[in-house]
Amino acid sequence: MQTGNSLELNKNYIIVTISLIINMDKNLFKDKLENNEFVYTSEVSPERGTDLSKIKIILKSLKDKITAFNVTDNQGANMKMSSLAASIYIKSIGGEPIFQQTCRDRNRMALESDLLGASALGINNVLTLTGDYITFGDHKHAKPVYDIDSVNLIEIIKGLNSGYDMNGNHLNGKTDFYIGAAVNPESNPLEPQLMKFEKKIKAGCNFFQTQAVFSVENFEKFYNYYKNYNNIKIIAGIFILKSAKVARFMNKNIPGIYIPQSIVDELENSKDPLKTGIEISARVAKGLKNKVNGLHIMAFGIEDSIPNFLKNFEEEE
Repeated sequence: MQTGNSLELNKNYIIVTISLIINMDKNLFKDKLENNEFVYTSEVSPERGTDLSKIKIILKSLKDKITAFNVTDNQGANMKMSSLAASIYIKSIGGEPIFQQTCRDRNRMALESDLLGASALGINNVLTLTGDYITFGDHKHAKPVYDIDSVNLIEIIKGLNSGYDMNGNHLNGKTDFYIGAAVNPESNPLEPQLMKFEKKIKAGCNFFQTQAVFSVENFEKFYNYYKNYNNIKIIAGIFILKSAKVARFMNKNIPGIYIPQSIVDELENSKDPLKTGIEISARVAKGLKNKVNGLHIMAFGIEDSIPNFLKNFEEEE
């Protein structure tokens, strides 16, 4: 005899299964980008635990505004619920996930295995990352893997899409991933980033999401390089700053990030730093709009500010 709890679990299982089947072949994110529609992506960081309520709240409030949600993979080398599990959950409740995979925590066999599982359950967008080094995170005695890097991972995924694993073994059912990677357009010097960018394109990358951009002028140099790659989609990273303290912390602790002193001062002198931070991010985004295919909006812990950012961004100047 089934108890009330077991009946409820069975009901939830059936609902999730039906949702996955209905959404299995849809890829709104890819369709929009390939049809040259401007997209918005954002990030969801799974909890350090099993609670999915935060993801559900974020998705409920933003899914009509955000095209797809990046699901971070032990972000900053901090242990969290797996990106694969959270991506499947987002798909089951009607969202479009971008499954992040870092090379730091898994060898090539484990990466391939997770990719096959993700594809079998209708996850079709993937962002390939080499991964932050272990010493940045909360498990400093863990052994980093780095069996391969993000370029190798792109090559592997391209092979899986063709029906073969990286050793040339035939797959019983191929994947259909839309392959993404990261790039830092404000890197100084920029040349090493451009070399890696080109390698990722040759490996089979379809779209790029950039690190946070704070200077339209600096981005222009990157734009002049990639504008001839007509088939590559670029989604510019926009970080919503809530205070000068956060800006200074990022400058000090996050590699590859440089927030101009003028922005730090603007936040420092503001009576409402979050409002000013939203205005700054919208100003930068407007300067990038005609150079990119979309915006990747980062608002860690202040996701409820994203609608205000979009309102500012979409206002006529």
